[in-house]
Parts: sequence; structure tokens; C-alpha cells
Amino acid sequence: MRTMGLDVGSKTVGVAISDAMGWTAQGIETIKINEDEKQFGFDRIEQLVKEYEVSKIVVGLPKNMNGTIGPRGEASKAYAEAIEKRLHIPVVLWDERLSTMAAERVLLEADMSRAKRKKVIDKMAAVMILQGYLDSQPK
Repeated sequence: MRTMGLDVGSKTVGVAISDAMGWTAQGIETIKINEDEKQFGFDRIEQLVKEYEVSKIVVGLPKNMNGTIGPRGEASKAYAEAIEKRLHIPVVLWDERLSTMAAERVLLEADMSRAKRKKVIDKMAAVMILQGYLDSQPK
């Protein structure tokens, strides 16, 4: 069974999936959402969970640098709770401080244009969140 990683923003959700052994994370897609209109992409996440036989989801928890949780962190917690309630599989919150900045740095080093970076940054952040979680697990 695989693990899914999610980088939840206010407009998009980056999605990554682990390999079957739980060693590596690969970016799958970026789902457009609209918090104001209560469109959260849950149907698409559910489809991907079934398609990839996901048994656990890791949701990035954006903490402030001092460890406190702000509005985006609260939104990520609510998103994680809604997914767990809807899909009945374990959802883990993972400290994602600096994951988006790290993803941006990787894409800059790859000399990717700003337009292309914008299209893949959330998916790349989801990969970094999931890979960090996978690396922390005993093998």
C-alpha cells in the first residue's frame, strides 16, 4: 500500500504518491481548489486514493518558525480532519516548514522559468513533505 502526500494551499493542493515500498515520493498532480466556494478537491483525492491504493495520507502542516500554528496551519488541520472523516484512512500531519521554499530552490537550480515553476511548485512541495515523512519511518 502507498502513502499520499498533500501540500494544501488556498488555491491548490499538490499531490505526491510513494512507491509501493514506501521509499520514494513522486509528484502526481496539482488540484485546483477554491476555499471561498467550498471546493476542496476531495472527489479527486478520493479517486487518486483508490487508483493508487493509498493506505495513509500525509498532510503538510505549515507552522510558524517559532513552532506556533497560524491560520494556514489551522486550515491544513481542518483539511486533514475532513479527509480522514471522508475516506476512513489514517491522516498524519507533517511539519512542512520551508518545504515550499526548498522546492522553489530546487526548481531555481534547475533553471526553470517562473511560469513553469508556478505550475509545479505545489506538487514539488508535496514530494518534499512526503519524502521527509517517508525518511523518518523505520524500514
